[in-house]
Amino acid sequence: MDPRERRLIRYNGEFSHDVIARASGSWLETADGRRVLDFTSGQICATIGHSHPRIVEAVRRSLGEAVHLNSGLLSEPVLALADRVADLMPAGLDRSMFLSTGGEANEAAVRMAKLATGGFEVVSLTRSWHGMTSGSQALTYSAGRRGHGPTMPGSFALPAPYAYRCPVRHCAGTCDHTCLEVGFDLYDQQTSGSRAAVVAEPVLSSGGILVPPPGYLARLLDLAHERDMLFVLDESQTGFGRLGAMFGMDVFDVVPDLVVLSKTLGGGLPISAVVTTEAIEQAAFDAGLMYYTSHQSDPLPAAAALAVLDVVQEEDLAARAASRGERLGGHLRELARRYEVVGDVRGMGLLWGVELVEDRATKAPANDLGKALTDVCYACGLSLNITKGRAGGAACLRIAPPLTVSEEEIDTGVEIMDDALAKLT
Repeated sequence: MDPRERRLIRYNGEFSHDVIARASGSWLETADGRRVLDFTSGQICATIGHSHPRIVEAVRRSLGEAVHLNSGLLSEPVLALADRVADLMPAGLDRSMFLSTGGEANEAAVRMAKLATGGFEVVSLTRSWHGMTSGSQALTYSAGRRGHGPTMPGSFALPAPYAYRCPVRHCAGTCDHTCLEVGFDLYDQQTSGSRAAVVAEPVLSSGGILVPPPGYLARLLDLAHERDMLFVLDESQTGFGRLGAMFGMDVFDVVPDLVVLSKTLGGGLPISAVVTTEAIEQAAFDAGLMYYTSHQSDPLPAAAALAVLDVVQEEDLAARAASRGERLGGHLRELARRYEVVGDVRGMGLLWGVELVEDRATKAPANDLGKALTDVCYACGLSLNITKGRAGGAACLRIAPPLTVSEEEIDTGVEIMDDALAKLT
């Protein structure tokens, strides 16, 4: 262990014993010169790979122009980014607020929804991840809920569409929306009537790459609107090509009332956004919206985000994610055919999950194997993320390489996984 690690506050996870000296494209390099293929895209933030030349150029330019301003002052990169985001959104979603992280943006979206509706109750899905700030953490059910005392009043959970482990013990591998209907029946019996918003991810990433069935998000939106609640779609991990389309809302054909963007927007730099309509913005403003942070509308991360959008669009990375994802998914399904410990493979684009089990009959979670597998893969040069059996689910590998990943890098990563599974099983 590097002695300097002792100066860091530990969290519910582990620091690697390696110190990373540099990162480029899909690769990391440790201080002692070892190369590691990154199938996590950092924190799913390095959309176009680590240290992309276009981002480096944008940052250098900003260092000579403006890095940070008072949040009440605007810069050309921020104005240009607002235009670009509006152009990419469905018609009407043309008002943006730029912040630093997805947790902040979800806080802001919920605050807007409460002001615009006059209500305070917010519904989200079990196995969700919307951030670790206080309000966002109250809507996060995949981890981090214990030991902090009461969460935000008015927070309610719907059972997630987890077909492999149906939360209402109804489905057998294919979700038919029963969990959604039952979830709202329960909410309707608990509500005080002061309804504000429903918050959901297009694909539940930290909960184990749970892909909703066709029509699920459209039905969720309808159920929200039937109750005069606003629908917030958290695209922090799915936006800008990750799922093989520009946004998850394109894949599932829904138009939310508010959209949250982060991670994939900054290409490794901290920037997030809340996007909504003129009517909702005006209603929140008239009701006294107050959301003011130190790095709101900073020009440097906005310049980096513009560079990300340039690369994503010019190189059609959404289409590349779709084709590369087919190759990756095919490899993962082959692993499932050969290894009994692979219980389920699910995903789309370049966001995939591999759920590990002790045996397929009982689906007993193989949490110890999951930890061992990621350790062996890392030792062999592949960085993977695992959900570690949170919230009662099994260990699920979360595989999310940069959208710029090559076919050869995909093959190399899966070969390392294959070798590790063979060694451990």
